[in-house]
Amino acid sequence: MKNILIIGCGLIGSSVLRAISHYKVSKNVFVYEKSKSNLSKIKKLKLPCTIITDFKKTVPNIDLIIVCTPLSEYKGIILKLNKHLLPKTIITDIGSSKEKSHNVIKENLKRGISWTSSHPIAGSEVSGPVHGKKDLFLDKWCILIRESNTNQKHLSILRKFWTKIGSKISIMSSKKHDRVFSMTSHLPHLIAYNLVKTATDFERKQKYELIKFSAGGLRDFSRIAASNEIMWRDIFFNNQKNISDAIELFIKNLRAFKKDIESKNNKLILKKLIDTKKVRKKIIKLKQDISEPDFGRKN
Repeated sequence: MKNILIIGCGLIGSSVLRAISHYKVSKNVFVYEKSKSNLSKIKKLKLPCTIITDFKKTVPNIDLIIVCTPLSEYKGIILKLNKHLLPKTIITDIGSSKEKSHNVIKENLKRGISWTSSHPIAGSEVSGPVHGKKDLFLDKWCILIRESNTNQKHLSILRKFWTKIGSKISIMSSKKHDRVFSMTSHLPHLIAYNLVKTATDFERKQKYELIKFSAGGLRDFSRIAASNEIMWRDIFFNNQKNISDAIELFIKNLRAFKKDIESKNNKLILKKLIDTKKVRKKIIKLKQDISEPDFGRKN
């Protein structure tokens, strides 16, 4: 691939950029970034790219465009790109919610242009180009979205691209994607935000110094809750129905736990605790994490 354009160069965008450079995937990488703060950081870091300020001259020569912005920016980006896109150009994104963004793309992208969505399952609670890593995608899953009208050639090229920068590939529909990640990613983040809010409300009401004693469960939840608020607002709104269903199931199970605790149902509580421990072992077995305790972990 000769020319790649990254639109949005925060944590994920700058990690893609570093990975492309490290694995020598493309000869030229261009970056379009509207944040003056991010642009300043990109220049100070001397990241291997050419910064562009408009699409007119560059886009017609691009082989692959990777949109790495919040979901709420997709429509505006598409409308700016439309004038300059050619059918040969492969377009993808890294968004965490797919079904609604697929509709936005379908409604606004000009005819004859293909957009094949990606979702690299990698990231962190920190944001911005300073925190990008060339190995962020190493041995991590990347979901490629295939629908009835997906350009199979573009899908194949994207599979090779993400594989080259270290990812493992899984392919699914946008509908299945949003159901899966409403439970494995979106609900856990929502719970983390709500738990931290609940703790701070409790601290304020009771006038306790609660937060300084959070070297355990609350500490871990607070890390997740430190994630980018714009990105997560967009995910919650875009995957609204699936997340609402996940919340209802969570509330149902939470009430069941409450009932078991109040009735001191020893047998049922122990069964639940033992069964849920098995999930951790399965995650480690599937190499989605390591068994080393994460308190004080260096990475």
